[in-house]
Amino acid sequence: MKKAVFPGSFDPITNGHYDIIKRGVSLFDEVIVAIGINADKKYMFSLEDRKRFIEETFKNEPKVKVITYEGLTIDLCRKMEAKFILRGLRNPADFEFEKAIAHTNRKLSKIETVFLLTASNTSYISSSIVRDVIRNNGDYTVLVPESVIVKK
Repeated sequence: MKKAVFPGSFDPITNGHYDIIKRGVSLFDEVIVAIGINADKKYMFSLEDRKRFIEETFKNEPKVKVITYEGLTIDLCRKMEAKFILRGLRNPADFEFEKAIAHTNRKLSKIETVFLLTASNTSYISSSIVRDVIRNNGDYTVLVPESVIVKK
């Protein structure tokens, strides 16, 4: 079984994340969406909300599993018996950042990183942009799956 871990904070999940996960499902037998927990980071959405948003978005896709984790992604991959890390690339800056992480992960393990280019219609979307739109009372709904609901 080919498993891939798609790690991130998903604060919140965006249409760009959605695109990568949907396309990943066609490449792997299972895509494990892994929400990383970083105690030093301030999140807009609770861990429970972020997990619920993703589970609701993919409720009809049995090949998608949603979990939370702490620590190194490669350790999670070993635990989940996943041989691949799935990552999306929006721009050259993403590539340079992700390349360094992929090389490090490869040096520390046998886990391969698979990069997918984001779709052109979602390549400008990031969770930080979505959070900024939300903070400023903009229409965030065009940037995220329907499951993402902001409680005011």
